[in-house]
Amino acid sequence: MNLTTAAPTPTAPTAAAPRIPAQPAVDITWNEAFCSEGANCFRFGLDDAGRAYIGSTLTPDAYVSDSVEALRALVRAVKAGAADHLL
Repeated sequence: MNLTTAAPTPTAPTAAAPRIPAQPAVDITWNEAFCSEGANCFRFGLDDAGRAYIGSTLTPDAYVSDSVEALRALVRAVKAGAADHLL
């Protein structure tokens, strides 16, 4: 699974702020955001290569990406309670 964030402004890397490589240009088609309790909104998307994405509307340049099958397995596991201990 990949976590992608927007490229930081060019500065010297430090121990507190490691340098994150620039993200590749990807054309993602996002679905309408799924929201609960007001500002907690997530969105799902696909690119032309068939990769799936999950992102937050609060940080539009940060998202998780993987194959459709891997993200489908993640959603099924969450629905089955695999992450309930985090709540």
